[in-house]
Amino acid sequence: MVKTAEDAVKIIKDNDRVYIHAAAAAPQALINALSARHGELKNVEICHLHTEGDAPYANPEYKDSFHVNSFFIGKNVRHTLAAGNGSYTPVFLSELPILFKRNIVTLDVALIQVSPPDRHGYCSLGVSVEATLAAIDNAKHVIAQINPKMPRVHGDGIIHISELNTVIEHEAEIPELFLSEPSEIEEQIGLHIAGIIENGSALQMGIGNIPNAVLSQLTNHKNLGIHTEMFSDGVIDLILNDVINGNEKGINPGRALATFLMGTKRLYDYVDDNPYVEMRESDYVNDVAIIRQNPKMVAINSAIEIDVTGQVCADSIGSRMYSGVGGQMDFIRGASLSDGGKAIIALPSQTSRGVSRIVPFLNKGAGIVTTRAHVHYVVTEYGIADLYGKTIKQRVKALVDIAHPNHQENIAKSYFDAGI
Repeated sequence: MVKTAEDAVKIIKDNDRVYIHAAAAAPQALINALSARHGELKNVEICHLHTEGDAPYANPEYKDSFHVNSFFIGKNVRHTLAAGNGSYTPVFLSELPILFKRNIVTLDVALIQVSPPDRHGYCSLGVSVEATLAAIDNAKHVIAQINPKMPRVHGDGIIHISELNTVIEHEAEIPELFLSEPSEIEEQIGLHIAGIIENGSALQMGIGNIPNAVLSQLTNHKNLGIHTEMFSDGVIDLILNDVINGNEKGINPGRALATFLMGTKRLYDYVDDNPYVEMRESDYVNDVAIIRQNPKMVAINSAIEIDVTGQVCADSIGSRMYSGVGGQMDFIRGASLSDGGKAIIALPSQTSRGVSRIVPFLNKGAGIVTTRAHVHYVVTEYGIADLYGKTIKQRVKALVDIAHPNHQENIAKSYFDAGI
């Protein structure tokens, strides 16, 4: 039944738990309509991964009406944890759909955004599937924003309009993500990483300037594949030039696999009705047993800081939660177990303020997303540290060697002065 956004969200009542479609697929018209009910609703829990666009329900002044439960903390809701109207649930991206499927986290309402139905009545979840399909299957009520601007993307996210309890029609541009040109430091990190990627490798990488710097160095590679939780514009030219073709992938060959997408309109136009691109649920894309079937699987992830034994903090700055666990461990482990795979943590050697990101000890309260036993390669602009099979003492030396020269002596001295 087609309604206005304001009418559609009237189904939401006090104490409900609402899941919002993630990333660039967040249905802004429904979000705004729900947020406008802050004066009449009480204790509604709104849960989601990172979302693009505004999140007015996260206003601390609305804390009696809405509480934000982040499975991955985005910039638009990060303030809620300190303000007291937000929480963080640590979960691997591979396991988030399972929380819904097993009713560990029950859902009352799912707010989603879809492409218009085709002549057979099928819509597409477009640029984000992640856990949304599980949310649709397990929520008591599904409200969909039908948007002609949403790309129709192949894969798991094809759903029949009969699965939607309430629909509204609202046309809006999909939020675009524009990245700046990689810095000299990021280019150097990209060059190091590209040098250890072999022809025939399958790639996982996040979003940002370092992944783009890596991709820009791969133009002479051959038969690369994509198996990643997300990708952006940087892969398009490599696909068009047959550098990325997926021919040597061990699973889903000849297809680029992802669970969500974020980029510019060029990306959204490219993936629209493109059978080469498949969007699958995150409990498939991020499943270690699936990932490892790709030979030469390369996982490239980042970190906030890493200690000299190889412990990776990627979700907090000290005790202050910043992002989330996401899919880092899923892909680090999958790549580690892949035949010829490489698990890589890439980061600049220091922050823009000159603080070393390779440290003798993690900051107090810092969360360990990837353990020292899982880390293989760490890359900064100063080189590559191969930690796999190395002793603690060997790791300390290798990581100090790729720290910024201004900090190397202090890092080593602080660690060994502690009597370790």
